[in-house]
Amino acid sequence: MSDLGATLRQQFPLFANNIDGNPIIYLDNAATTQKPKMVLDAMQKFYERSNANIKRGMHPLAEAATEHYEAARKCVQKFLNAKKTHEVIFTKNCTEAINLVARSWGEKNLRKGDVVLLSLLEHHSNIVPWLQLKEKIGIEVEWIGVNTDGTLNMEDAKNALERGKVELLAVSAVSNVLGTVTPFAELTKLAHEHGALVLIDAAQLAAHAPIDVQEIDCDFLAFSGHKVYGPTGIGVLYGKEALLEAMPPFLGGGMMIQEVTTDRFSPASLPEKFEAGTPPIAEAIGLHAAIDFIDTIGWEKIQTHESDLMRSALTMLQSIDGVIILGPKDSSLIMGCIAITTPGIHPHDLTEYCGRKGLCLRAGHHCAQPLHAHLKIPATTRVSFALYNTGQEIEAAQKILKEAILFFNV
Repeated sequence: MSDLGATLRQQFPLFANNIDGNPIIYLDNAATTQKPKMVLDAMQKFYERSNANIKRGMHPLAEAATEHYEAARKCVQKFLNAKKTHEVIFTKNCTEAINLVARSWGEKNLRKGDVVLLSLLEHHSNIVPWLQLKEKIGIEVEWIGVNTDGTLNMEDAKNALERGKVELLAVSAVSNVLGTVTPFAELTKLAHEHGALVLIDAAQLAAHAPIDVQEIDCDFLAFSGHKVYGPTGIGVLYGKEALLEAMPPFLGGGMMIQEVTTDRFSPASLPEKFEAGTPPIAEAIGLHAAIDFIDTIGWEKIQTHESDLMRSALTMLQSIDGVIILGPKDSSLIMGCIAITTPGIHPHDLTEYCGRKGLCLRAGHHCAQPLHAHLKIPATTRVSFALYNTGQEIEAAQKILKEAILFFNV
């Protein structure tokens, strides 16, 4: 295994701390990633040197803040390889980005009986907004099933699309529970052949692999900054220009208008139309720095290192008596995280024990209750990785997990 993780973790101030004297082994990266010093410094520098509200202000601080904010948008455009800068909309997270599509595009274009096609791998953020539209306007929500190995059932997808009622396919690129990588590019092509649009939830993809929205040809794509080493409070919605132009504003207020009178308003052009109120300026600057951080390392190194981590973690978990791995056992089919169960030990108890030893895992249904209902279990323990994790941490995690299982089985 490469020494990339050991080298990079020195740039993350959090790892200078400990938990009750134990080194921090942070394997909860699917929930949020830690922040490198260059992200923290970029945000601090903004607040110290050029803090002001963007747009409209004619003084130098406002102009500098606006320049930084729009530079962040340009950076995200390059990160996603979007065709136009104004196809990048800043939101507060991936959840808000998906809700924007549901409430703006969905409410305008969907009618009673139209189908939104989801998969059983989805996070609640890509389920609840569509169920809300089901309640509000009577759309139908159909589901792509999951095979016994945790992969997506492509026959379900093909059958649903061939029925001809699907208006939108909304699918995660990577499961936030099983780590399953879906064939999202293939699904996009298939959906377009049957006249459906495509939204990709890239929350679990963006930190682990390059994204090219033009190559994928998706209509919408969303991700959160805090999962790509950036701050909380900043998310991104990518949308094709023609679709965004035709969509009504999601939120009303300042910044998103061209003109307001006592009885009407006209919205601003893209992207301001969807960015009502004071935006997350410092957070956008932090996201810019986070993407720069990823760029300085390079995707080839990141993916090589993380592939090694996943293979090592699968081997480690399979070696522990009392651990059952859910989902694909082939590391080439998963990305970022692995879900496990320990029969007889509740995930909450297991993770609390591990946490006191410095091992940070996550337990619960991970905002994916339909998947857990399908698996016939209420909760799982999730182990998730980032570029600063190391082989030594996996060895330490193995020891702590064995101790925990022995403790609860005594």
